[in-house]
Amino acid sequence: MLGSGVEVTYGELNQASNQGAHLFRDRGIAPGNGIAIWLPNQAEFLKITWAAQRSGIYYTPISTFFQTEEVTYILGNSDASLLITSSELLERLPTEFLEKTTLDILLVDSADGHSGWPDYPDWSAERGRYPLTPISNECEGAEMIYSSGTTGRPKGVRFPLAFAPLGTISPLFKTRIEMYALGPDTRYLSTAPMYHSAPLRYNMMVTRLGGTAFILEKFDAEAALEAIQQYRITHSQWVPTMFVRMLKLADQKRAQYNVSSLRYVIHAAAPCPIDIKQQMIDWFGPIVYEYYSGTEANGSTAISSEEWLSHRGSVGRAIHGDVHILDDEGEEVQALESGTVFFANGSEFSYYKDASKTAAAKNALGWSTLGDIGFVDTEGYLYLQDRKSFMIISGGVNIYPQEVENLLITHPRVSDVAVFGVPDKEFGEAVKAVVELMPGTASSPELATEMIAFCREKLSHIKCPRSLDFLPKLPRHPTGKLYKQQIKEQYWP
Repeated sequence: MLGSGVEVTYGELNQASNQGAHLFRDRGIAPGNGIAIWLPNQAEFLKITWAAQRSGIYYTPISTFFQTEEVTYILGNSDASLLITSSELLERLPTEFLEKTTLDILLVDSADGHSGWPDYPDWSAERGRYPLTPISNECEGAEMIYSSGTTGRPKGVRFPLAFAPLGTISPLFKTRIEMYALGPDTRYLSTAPMYHSAPLRYNMMVTRLGGTAFILEKFDAEAALEAIQQYRITHSQWVPTMFVRMLKLADQKRAQYNVSSLRYVIHAAAPCPIDIKQQMIDWFGPIVYEYYSGTEANGSTAISSEEWLSHRGSVGRAIHGDVHILDDEGEEVQALESGTVFFANGSEFSYYKDASKTAAAKNALGWSTLGDIGFVDTEGYLYLQDRKSFMIISGGVNIYPQEVENLLITHPRVSDVAVFGVPDKEFGEAVKAVVELMPGTASSPELATEMIAFCREKLSHIKCPRSLDFLPKLPRHPTGKLYKQQIKEQYWP
């Protein structure tokens, strides 16, 4: 843990996860049952997830950014019988909920096991009462992660459990291990919260293979660069907003860090503006690798730097499942034609206890979609244009906000940006931009006009914002997802 300096050896991880597995069994949590984990990044996190993984159970990590209503919904919806959290987070839950819930609750607090909630035992102390040896019926469990809830209630993504012998790795993970040359010599920098799918899965994968995980409790651009240099990081994973924050450090500050140990700089989770990615390749070298996937793992594409430089803007070709682009009538379109991105022959998933949402994500052939719009070129490379629900229709023209956001983020005074449609009597919708400025930059009508002009120099005028507002901070999840709906709602009656 790079903030606290706490280290966990493989011996400690093995013993603690064995004890945790015994604890789960003793509390009646059998294979196929579930627990919930509501914690920020800390040393106990992987001890808990490995205890669950080797117990054949579902484990649901909950975002510390979720509000009380979202957390209580997930705790009820997931059918978790045990919650492992902290005293600080537990204070967010209503007294009425705690009085009525049948949840078993354990706290991860101070080393001496004391907390402000005497009714709830300490996870480490309770775990310490159990044997250091494995349980008798070990088998592979699985994470059940809830979507970040950018629109509507979070959805629990559930994969069928085969109760496979411990050590069984899925075909998709085998592909990723080979693609990124992961192994015992991997020194992996984890930059995002582990309650999100990619950091959790990659940390589990790295520890499964005997590598070393270096985990940031909280992302900081300079701290990440310092870690790369100090610990000779070989592999790292990012979201585009992290790239932006590193690139906007002063040139002199960036230049003082040695990043030559890096072999794989992996990014995903959100679209990366072309100019931002080009700058990262120029800085780190042709070791920037991108993949497109979702928590659902219904399919995946991947692309190397070399491929991207000749297919700028692409998220790659399929490595898991087969890509199909369908029009609004569900018919497959030709190469270079836009439509909804579907995958066939990927991983099987469902949204837990929500048959209608599961059905809505699939077509009659069983192909599934995350709701993204894009096209495939003649060589099979996928290009994403935007999320279908974010598309703006202005005067009958389809406008994809992502294209405008990708341009505005390159403006030197822009720290973050959201683009969406607002009501317009003449055109139905008009393009609106909301900008978070770089520290030390003052907002003004003149600056808004300058930024709109910046767009109009490079894009068709119909795509450009007709108005631009400033916010002190845009609501963005640490995983890179923008809560655009929260901003958009302020402009709609």
